[in-house]
Amino acid sequence: MQNGSDHCNLAFTYYRRLARVRCFVEKNYTEPVTLEDAAAIAGLEPKYFSAYFRKKTGMCFSHWLSGYRVTQALKQMHAQDCTITEVAFDSGFQDLRTFERAFKNKCGTTPTQYKSKILTMIETE
Repeated sequence: MQNGSDHCNLAFTYYRRLARVRCFVEKNYTEPVTLEDAAAIAGLEPKYFSAYFRKKTGMCFSHWLSGYRVTQALKQMHAQDCTITEVAFDSGFQDLRTFERAFKNKCGTTPTQYKSKILTMIETE
């Protein structure tokens, strides 16, 4: 049995509309990306795209987008020493509070706690 993440990844591989949306987000995640933008890329009306996206991936577009941005933030946190605010804005979040909520939802910890763990790991190496 596949977990939800695997199902979502397969959907982006199988459905061309979703593949185009993923490609657009990969190139533009640092900028504001709306449901309307994604719907236009998929060639669907926003209301229908929202239902289509949820049916094919098992999650709503905004949650997927936030998760994608958090993944990019994690990569940045591991690659370089940046402030949490820099990481948030570089990852496409429009405000720090939204980033912190999305990060905690995906990772189970705050960005500050996570960064502290990274620094501890680096110092003990």
